[in-house]
Amino acid sequence: MARERLAAEREKQRAAEKRRRALIVGASVVCVLGLAAVIGIVAANRGKDKNSASSGPVVAPSGAQGKDSLAIPVGNDGAKATLTVWEDFRCPACQAFETAYRPTLHELVDSGKLRIEYHLATLIDGNLGGSGSRHAGNAAACAQDAGKFRDFHDVLYENQPKETDDAFSNDDKLIELAGKVDGLVTPTFEKCVRNGTHNAWVVKSNEAFQAGNFGGTPTVLLDGKNIYQDQTMTPAKLKQLVEDANKG
Repeated sequence: MARERLAAEREKQRAAEKRRRALIVGASVVCVLGLAAVIGIVAANRGKDKNSASSGPVVAPSGAQGKDSLAIPVGNDGAKATLTVWEDFRCPACQAFETAYRPTLHELVDSGKLRIEYHLATLIDGNLGGSGSRHAGNAAACAQDAGKFRDFHDVLYENQPKETDDAFSNDDKLIELAGKVDGLVTPTFEKCVRNGTHNAWVVKSNEAFQAGNFGGTPTVLLDGKNIYQDQTMTPAKLKQLVEDANKG
């Protein structure tokens, strides 16, 4: 009986893992639809809201790194493994990835074994219209200025609206969510969000995403290798890959 129970439990775990993978893969399809039309639609949508994306200089957030300062780093610069993540705060597949992998990513970053470079895209704004991806990206960059990017990044995904709901285009909503991060809401942060200080930077980041021909969000690269396309990838496998990189 014990052996049968063990076998049943293993089968249950396999089924749960299969459902989890299906959720992530299925969601990623949603974030790819309409990609061919992104450039034209984004161009048509620019400048429609009060914080025009095309106005003003490109202002990178504090501490941004990489080519054109388009990467927001999280973790120790000396970590032996680097994860590059292209994401869109409106994208349900990005939320699914975050939900499944966040505990592992936090553990690896906090232990000094992994460094993450976040790049922001506005794929859903282009696919479905609106400006929530850009406004959320700007607010996240404002949080980076305050040294609280990771916490606010997690809050945005924990409170992500439905893909068709452009709730993140409302700066009041973003500031309200920022209240969930200790000490983030200050006059400086509010001004940064409402003025769209980093709007042009988010647009430039999205242009880099398009130029990279990645095909969808999230795009997740471990030391340059696309691991999100690996259908066998799990948080445990990612952890082992990072552990192996730190042994070398």
